[in-house]
Amino acid sequence: MKKTVLTFGLISGAISAVTMLATIPFADKLGFGKGEILGYSVMVLSALMVFFGIRSYRENAGNERLTFGRGFAVGILITLISSACYVATWEIVYYKLMPDFADKYAAHMVERAKASGASQQKIDEQVRQAKQFKQMYDNPVINVGITFMEVFPVGLVVTLVSAGILRRKESAAQAATPSLGR
Repeated sequence: MKKTVLTFGLISGAISAVTMLATIPFADKLGFGKGEILGYSVMVLSALMVFFGIRSYRENAGNERLTFGRGFAVGILITLISSACYVATWEIVYYKLMPDFADKYAAHMVERAKASGASQQKIDEQVRQAKQFKQMYDNPVINVGITFMEVFPVGLVVTLVSAGILRRKESAAQAATPSLGR
């Protein structure tokens, strides 16, 4: 199980990390809306490695048998490794490559409130929230937690669905073999 989990976890993490790093030069052109869509699309794409990892475990190590619990264990471990890669990459990006991200995002939050025609009271509230967000996000522990909570739920859902789809009580060969007791 260890080899499967490490292999697929690192592939998944590499997909999200490389894609994140590749989009940095285009961050200002993409903007926050398109960046969010692209980011979550990449998270789903990299989470597909969970499905393939569980399937690989079932086919190779599980003797074509897989319970939901074992499939979930394999998938959640792949997800944790992938999430760790994602978080580590973001921490490098945030603190070294895009140190102005929180300021730009806070300004975006306020601009979005103004553009929506919100009252001055709502805009003032958004300014307060934007300042609070930046202050929280500059704390590395909170930054790690928020970043982890962006990516982990995607992997969790893919893990649950994949473990359910790929569970198999007996191998195809065993099911095809007639038994006198049946």
